[in-house]
Amino acid sequence: MAEVETEVPPLPPRYRFSYLLPGDQTFQNDDRVQVEFYVNENTFKERLKLFFIKNQRSSLRIRLFNFALKILTCVLYIVRVSLDDPDDESSIKSIPFAIALLLYISFFSFQVTVALIGFLETMLITYLSYKGNIWEQIFQISFILEMINTVPFIITIFWPPLRNIFVPVFLNCWLAKGALENMINDFHRAIQRTHSAMFNQVFILICTLLCLVFTGACGIQHLERAGKHLSLFDSFYFCIVTFSTVGYGDVTPQIWPSQLLVVILICVALVVLPLQFEELAYLWMESQKLGGNYSRHRAQTEKHVVLCVSSLKIDLLMDFLNEFYAHPRLQDYYVVILCPTEMDIQVRRILQIPLWSQRVIYLQGSALKDQDLMRAKMDDAEACFILSSRNEVDRTAADHQTILRAWAAKDFAPNCPLYVQILKPENKFHVKFADHVVCEEEFKYAMLALNCVCPATSTLVTLLVHTSRGQEGQLSPEQWQRMYGRCSGNEVYHIRLCDSKFFGEYDGKSFTYASFHAHKKYGVCLIGVKREDNKSIMLNPGPRHIMAATDTCYYINITKEENSAFIFKQEEKHGKGLPVTGLYDAPSRLPVHSIIASMGTVAIDLQQPDPPKESSKLSLPTENGSGSRRPSIAPVLEIADSSAILPCDLLSDQSEDETNQSDEEGSVGFVKGYPPNSPYIGSSPTLCHLLPQKASFCCLRLDKGCKHNSFEDAKAYGFKNKLIIVSAETAGNGLYNFIVPLRAYYRPRKELNPIVLLLDYQPDNHFLEAICCFPMVYFMAGTIDNLDNLLQCGIIYADNLVVVDKESTMSAKEDYMADAKTIVNVQTMFRLFPSLSIITELTHPSNMRFMQFRAKDCYSLALSKLEKIERDKGSNLAFMFRLPFAAGRVFSISMLDTLLYQSFVKDYMIAIARLLLGLDTTPGSGYLCAMKITEEDLWIRTYGRLFQKLCSSSAEIPIGIYRTESHMFSSSESQVSINVEQGEEQHDRRESWKEKTAHRYSTTSDQSEHPLLRKKSMQWARRLSRKNVKPSSRAERISQQRQNLYRRSERQELSELVKNRMKHLGLPTVGYDEMNDHQNTLSYVLINPPPDTMLELNDITKPYPKPNSNPKICCDIGL
Repeated sequence: MAEVETEVPPLPPRYRFSYLLPGDQTFQNDDRVQVEFYVNENTFKERLKLFFIKNQRSSLRIRLFNFALKILTCVLYIVRVSLDDPDDESSIKSIPFAIALLLYISFFSFQVTVALIGFLETMLITYLSYKGNIWEQIFQISFILEMINTVPFIITIFWPPLRNIFVPVFLNCWLAKGALENMINDFHRAIQRTHSAMFNQVFILICTLLCLVFTGACGIQHLERAGKHLSLFDSFYFCIVTFSTVGYGDVTPQIWPSQLLVVILICVALVVLPLQFEELAYLWMESQKLGGNYSRHRAQTEKHVVLCVSSLKIDLLMDFLNEFYAHPRLQDYYVVILCPTEMDIQVRRILQIPLWSQRVIYLQGSALKDQDLMRAKMDDAEACFILSSRNEVDRTAADHQTILRAWAAKDFAPNCPLYVQILKPENKFHVKFADHVVCEEEFKYAMLALNCVCPATSTLVTLLVHTSRGQEGQLSPEQWQRMYGRCSGNEVYHIRLCDSKFFGEYDGKSFTYASFHAHKKYGVCLIGVKREDNKSIMLNPGPRHIMAATDTCYYINITKEENSAFIFKQEEKHGKGLPVTGLYDAPSRLPVHSIIASMGTVAIDLQQPDPPKESSKLSLPTENGSGSRRPSIAPVLEIADSSAILPCDLLSDQSEDETNQSDEEGSVGFVKGYPPNSPYIGSSPTLCHLLPQKASFCCLRLDKGCKHNSFEDAKAYGFKNKLIIVSAETAGNGLYNFIVPLRAYYRPRKELNPIVLLLDYQPDNHFLEAICCFPMVYFMAGTIDNLDNLLQCGIIYADNLVVVDKESTMSAKEDYMADAKTIVNVQTMFRLFPSLSIITELTHPSNMRFMQFRAKDCYSLALSKLEKIERDKGSNLAFMFRLPFAAGRVFSISMLDTLLYQSFVKDYMIAIARLLLGLDTTPGSGYLCAMKITEEDLWIRTYGRLFQKLCSSSAEIPIGIYRTESHMFSSSESQVSINVEQGEEQHDRRESWKEKTAHRYSTTSDQSEHPLLRKKSMQWARRLSRKNVKPSSRAERISQQRQNLYRRSERQELSELVKNRMKHLGLPTVGYDEMNDHQNTLSYVLINPPPDTMLELNDITKPYPKPNSNPKICCDIGL
């Protein structure tokens, strides 16, 4: 018994094991209270309110029932009026009394029942909506109308004499109108879809008109029973005639009550309808600003892309539309623009053009709102382009907005491809998930850097990423404009080798062999390839790469192979019994739609002059070929000899120029490696020339000595190579991409140019830590508008000056004035240092016409006229004939926006551009370099022979020519007008066509023909100027002589100014060059010219060397 008493009783089931843990005594307290929440909603009133008002679906059913009830009362009224016609006594007498009584009782009972239900519902809704003020509920119009239409019927139940009283049941139409509006709102809430306010307002207006007409017709018909006895149809006819302000007068009310009702209805209509129309007009204007919606049906049946921008400018819009719709397969696409700002007048005017109004839709909204993304049907879009606002003062903030837009678009539509433009490279890793990303500063600085070693790289890349058919300038009498315009139509395309007629026959051959023979036969330039099992594109992988049927080939040509027609003229001549000659022997018209830029045999079969005795850069081979004639150039082998291919060792130095480095270059050598410190996340590692040990920060300052050296100017350093000066506002992370291509491992050490960063603001230690490992990189604080700063940084010893657009000047009250300061400063330097090559970045491409501006130059004004003509023709490259752009001395990053647009059709374009500019490196891929044609190289004669020479000797692939010609710019005319009469312009076009057909395939001329060309150029320029020019008088000649003397004295004055400042700073004046090297020359780029293009002295070709090669023929290549 004792054992039983000592047993521990079991715990109640409500206790848990956790209550027995040490320190937890909550199980001993049995004072817990259970709390119930939202008890106020458990009352009967709250449950009724939830069912009748709050719940969307149940309230929708209640309103639908109420609407049907009101419509039923109106229908019953019409039926009663139709049956109760006092003029038709025969129809009444024909019905038996018992049946008539039964119909009357049934009809009356039904009306009373409907009225009773409506009354009870109204009282219940009034009780549930009561909020403390009973009078507010009673004096509502809907409550008063409900009482007028229901209470009399209820009273007749208890007082039969009132059953004959007239009850205006037709007023229920207004209650039905209110119920229908509420029902539509509840319907949209229930299905959780936003509805158009414009639709609601139009619906309300229609309902108001119907209610007014119905009320007037029923009221006039009932009141006229005491007079003319109008039928219901006559009353309806009278109301329609009255409200439409026609007023025939054939039907009119006769007694004063009906006339008073007409007056009241007209007064109500004059008040209500204008308010409704005003609201409708306001909503229509607002909808025009917001842009409406992109319909779901159209999104499911048609294809569209979404363009998200923070602010839409006319230049940005036209660049996007022209480039996007330049591709044939995109003609049926819609473009939906989603922008948070209101559409400005210029954009609205453009979108009203029929060409764009049918396929461009503007929506005002934010990409961060799901509702706006739903309006744009982002989830059904083929692609989403998210562009940054480069005109913002705070570019980092603009990037943050772009990042949020990209995140929002990815969250809303995960399967929609994203094409994102970012400004700062340090923000790029936030949008790595996007399908295609273009970082503006990365491309900008890399392009400006290559401009210094490969002239006009910016022009080359800009022309490659713009869609053109090569028709620009074809009506010009200027030969260089026709060649330059025709070659500008070249773009990058791709095709599988097994599907290609260009490259299909080279399966199993080396890449170099395929590239040369494809150019020889079809005029296409094969620049890259991608294996099926490798995602990386290789540009010129060299003879090691053997072409396979599954390879994807990337080539440069006028158009893609699928749009080409193949015409083998040699076969036609064989069939006709004609002698076979080279296709370049006689000029023939080439269709610009055809991809075949040149066909037949290359000029290699032409007789060549004897080569020079001494070997040159492109010397002749010493072995003799078979036959009686020794071949001038060795053939390109199908399979490269393995013994002739150097091993791939990136860290070894195979350059003969660098094996015996002289002691004059300094005791400290360079090493090859990857930069240890990257200024931002996401930079591609590039093998570079580095210092063995990092330089101290004090040694990076050019204009101040330190304990390690006492140099205070560029002259004291004694640089062997010309300087490259970069003028920028701040040392941003993008500037790192300017240094890397110029210090890449393939640049010969002896050709490395010192880099001086002229910064407005002192760089921070983070940036200095990133650049201190590179050799010959310095900085100093200063601006380009300060002559002393320019002289201290060594501008007289510089070969290139790069002027980067400043962020603080990108935003201006007048958009196109953002470049004003930069243009004026560059013009000043152009006058002070005329022999200096100045590469300028501008915000707006249209401002490049002010670079190196000559107000009275006849030739420049003629080029301006040509630009306007090309723009009127719809050209996307109207600015291409401006001499600074053609020469690669001016550049705008907005011209690279088309790179992102083209990637929608050509998803490889960004990767190829990054490889081309050196931003990315692929194992086995080549790099961009330049080679200058000297007098010893002119024995090659043609571009086709140069192609063969490079392929056979060093496995390089040339992709273009940078040509410089001497040109006489006339400024003899004191005033030039470009207003040309129509007849003279047609005459010029006829002469231009004759000139073009006569010289279509004549790609160059001898030096003896230059005066004739210059004469024709001046004639063409004068024809574009004023028609009637009076012969120069003696006074004009004297004035011209005075002007020449003034210019000479002005040049001397500027020269003295510079020399005096140099003496004041203690700098020697020996290096200051007073001669002008650029004012009488013009330069331009020829992309993939025909093989018969004649080489000229000082031509610079742009070959793509094979990887890990170091031929001597290129002036700035290594490894």
